[in-house]
Amino acid sequence: MADAAVHNAHPPGFAHQFEDMEQQHEAGNLGMWVFLVTEIMFFGGLFACYAVYRALHLQAFETGSRLLDVRFGAANTAVLIASSLTMALAIHSAQTGKRKSVVMFYLILTMILGAAFLGIKFTFEWRHDFVEHLVPGFGFEVRPEWGAIAQQVPMFFCFYFFMTGLHALHMIIGIGILTVLTIMASRGRFNEQYYAPLEVTGLYWHFVDIVWIFLFPLLYLIGGHYAMRGGH
Repeated sequence: MADAAVHNAHPPGFAHQFEDMEQQHEAGNLGMWVFLVTEIMFFGGLFACYAVYRALHLQAFETGSRLLDVRFGAANTAVLIASSLTMALAIHSAQTGKRKSVVMFYLILTMILGAAFLGIKFTFEWRHDFVEHLVPGFGFEVRPEWGAIAQQVPMFFCFYFFMTGLHALHMIIGIGILTVLTIMASRGRFNEQYYAPLEVTGLYWHFVDIVWIFLFPLLYLIGGHYAMRGGH
């Protein structure tokens, strides 16, 4: 009887510094939202700098955007939207007491989609940019047809690689966190009462996806027409 009382007083995942699971859940969510606010300020500064330089050098930014392959950006957008769905399903599965194999399935599927995003970005898109000599500092090729704006086009690609690179770094961190959650799920750590780590990670994952939703049109769709691979 004593053991049962202790178990009820301290359910799995409960931290002793909180009064109850509800307070622990609210504290975890608040902490993640505070962190996301700092991330919003960080990316907001980047977006503001991008907007200023785009306004000052619109023609150069449009020229740079035409050199990107919109199909890569569109494919990655679809992949991330799908990953947000699988992340939400993982959280829902834990909340509704589904078997740990179901939670693990959705977490693994989310990681696979995240890895697919990075694979498209690194293996195909950035490799193509490198072959086309579009990476500033690594033999960037200024083309005669750009005329007077030739020296300004690399500025667009500096923003492109810096912003998408930071986004990719956040994706890598997210996949690392999901790996830990998958291990926890395999040990049966999540149930109807305790799923907070899944929920706060879901907030982070959705935020990273939303950042890409803004990056996609800002970088790929400002050129007036949309380039296919190898098109200019």
